[in-house]
Amino acid sequence: MSAGPVKGGGIGHGFGRLWGAAISSNLADGIARLAVPLTAVTLTTDPLAISLLAALSYVPWLVFGVPAGVIVDRVDRRVAMAIGNAGRMVAAVGVALAIATGHVSVPILAAATLLFGFGETVVDNATTAVVPSLVGRERLDKANGRIQAAQTGIDMFVATPVSGVLFALAMVLPMIVGALGYVVAAVLALSLPVAAAHARPADESGVRAPAVPLRDAMRFLWHHAYLRPMVLLTSLIGAFIAFAQAVTVLVFVDHFGVGPGAIGLVTAGIGVGGVLGSLTAPSVVAALGRGRTLLGGMMLAGLGLAAVALAPSAWVAVAVYGAAAYGVACWNVVWGSMCQALIPGGILGRATGAMRTASWGLMPVATLVGGWVAREHLMWPYAIGGLATAALAVVGGRLLLAADARLAESSPSPSTEVAEDGVAVPA
Repeated sequence: MSAGPVKGGGIGHGFGRLWGAAISSNLADGIARLAVPLTAVTLTTDPLAISLLAALSYVPWLVFGVPAGVIVDRVDRRVAMAIGNAGRMVAAVGVALAIATGHVSVPILAAATLLFGFGETVVDNATTAVVPSLVGRERLDKANGRIQAAQTGIDMFVATPVSGVLFALAMVLPMIVGALGYVVAAVLALSLPVAAAHARPADESGVRAPAVPLRDAMRFLWHHAYLRPMVLLTSLIGAFIAFAQAVTVLVFVDHFGVGPGAIGLVTAGIGVGGVLGSLTAPSVVAALGRGRTLLGGMMLAGLGLAAVALAPSAWVAVAVYGAAAYGVACWNVVWGSMCQALIPGGILGRATGAMRTASWGLMPVATLVGGWVAREHLMWPYAIGGLATAALAVVGGRLLLAADARLAESSPSPSTEVAEDGVAVPA
């Protein structure tokens, strides 16, 4: 059982602080995420080495996604977010010290990438699980749109230009600024309302309901007629997108000749598509429905990535890449809201962790394969990955178009428990 939404001005009481924490942590993430490959490019230009760093960013979700979800469902979610951000702050400080002392290396960057990722599993899991506690179900699309805008827009539209400029000034500056961003996010997380704290709120006597066993949470997902095939489809699509994007920074630096100081402006242009997709997704859903939004979003993402391979210049590549980002953002908002509506609040952390483990499980391998293919030609991963993504959207079209009916038929309220047979029942 989960706490009911706390009504208030705007989307919901306390959501502004959650959004602020998301903005701050994703600002820090974006700064660090660009600084790592930019630093790596100063050490090596081997596409496989660069793709290895990108692949490592997915590994934490593969090995720690479910444990992070268990943690989020069992402890104060505010504290979990604070600790996750504190861990990422330590990683950023460590890289800054390595750069300042002249000891930075690809292995150090790889270790930092893993630490950033482990913190992300906890913070993102907790953020997803907290949203339904702070907003009403009818506001989930709007709330998730803002969270997605922070995750995509702030990351790419604000953080990467800042990171590129900071890197051009001094290689160590992005990590210092990123560390400060994580600190701000941790403080905001601790200031969230009590409603955001626990998956199982206390009753009038102060006693909390027992936690749902992990096996029952996993059984719920496995037996859900819609979530199971959607997770499979999402996993395959995510793998091909990761394959396409394996050496993005190297493509713009080597193929299109964009300097390190301007690479942030390039990714900011891509980020425009992500921001617009995040903020307009609720309106698109209202006009087209969830199923058509999911199908259209993935088709646009796939064709946009494929078009990067044919782009005659960096700015054309940015434009079509931005269109792909718009499609991905629409997908993420709609899919996130559906999961929050369909999954009982008491297991939302573990379910989110399990789904992301499945969805991200293929991404490290796909990214490494993309880097290997890029050794033959930097643009091949975009062409192959983009066309495969569009093809999967077509193959899964009937499943995607059934989203509206599935949500209307089987969505439990946030205040549901999981029965012995894994079926959601009213608490």
